[in-house]
Amino acid sequence: MAFQPIVDLATGRVHAYEALVRGPAGEPALTVLSQVTSANRYAFDQSCRVKAIELASRLGMVGSGATLSINFIPGAMYRPENCVRATLAAARRHRFPLNRLQFEVTEGEKVEDPNHLTSIFREYRARGFRVASTISARATRASDYSPAFSRT
Repeated sequence: MAFQPIVDLATGRVHAYEALVRGPAGEPALTVLSQVTSANRYAFDQSCRVKAIELASRLGMVGSGATLSINFIPGAMYRPENCVRATLAAARRHRFPLNRLQFEVTEGEKVEDPNHLTSIFREYRARGFRVASTISARATRASDYSPAFSRT
């Protein structure tokens, strides 16, 4: 896991970090993601979200005031209300404020069911998380969604 700072150019202050998947020896994201299959997609997605929160906490991001942005794979979430539990538990365990956890769809991810993605976003917002995309009815890939900082 690596953390890419997102800097406010007007102030020079880091206002967020994006969690980026890396292999155990620093392998690039493509190497790691090429090993994700339909059989391990759910476990991989859950593990990445939990690991991002754990590492960010260990690195002191909780005290920094910065938001932690975490990508997720919509197709890995069969039932949003169930799949969010491990993320909630990790946030509570590491005292990471829910309103400083922002979720966004992994770039290039094919969105098979926009209604399912909408239900995921609703569930995340209802739990106090932030979401960094708006839904377009004709969107079929994550990159088709227009970015927007959401309201909690």
